[in-house]
Amino acid sequence: MNTLAAVAQILVAAAFVSIPMVRHRFGDTAKTSAEAELARQGVPVTVLEENNLRFDASGHETIVPLSVAAVMLTLAGLNIAGDDWGRLLTWIFQSIVLLGNGVILYSNLTAAASVRAAFARKGDPTLQRIDVPALLKAAKDGFPEWVWVLQNVRHVVVFGASALALAATAIA
Repeated sequence: MNTLAAVAQILVAAAFVSIPMVRHRFGDTAKTSAEAELARQGVPVTVLEENNLRFDASGHETIVPLSVAAVMLTLAGLNIAGDDWGRLLTWIFQSIVLLGNGVILYSNLTAAASVRAAFARKGDPTLQRIDVPALLKAAKDGFPEWVWVLQNVRHVVVFGASALALAATAIA
């Protein structure tokens, strides 16, 4: 069962590595699309940078997914080796990944409301007049359509493989 948990953890690692890879490859195009939408709305494109709205793989958009992947690969190695630490750490970290992916999914589903709320908190009239759904749609359109399929597959893999790793650990 340790091997099954390890394979599931390798799948989770691969799913998390896909995030910065896609953002690195297509983030600039998404930014350009978002800037064009802002210009269409008569809003200075600098608001993206000023408010840390990014579509590329910089900062935490790379560090967090790669850190999760590194932890998953470490756990996979411990589980393949049959190390007792692998079981304990799988319970801890796989649960965190499962919950964290739930937060990611929620964030994806509520992005427009979250961005609107963040803009409202700033009290900047320029930010408050932005059509946020149109801005996010423009950014989304900067990514190829298959990226959205990948995003959904990634969620299924992370949820499913995490549950599988925890089940395999419980049985082992």
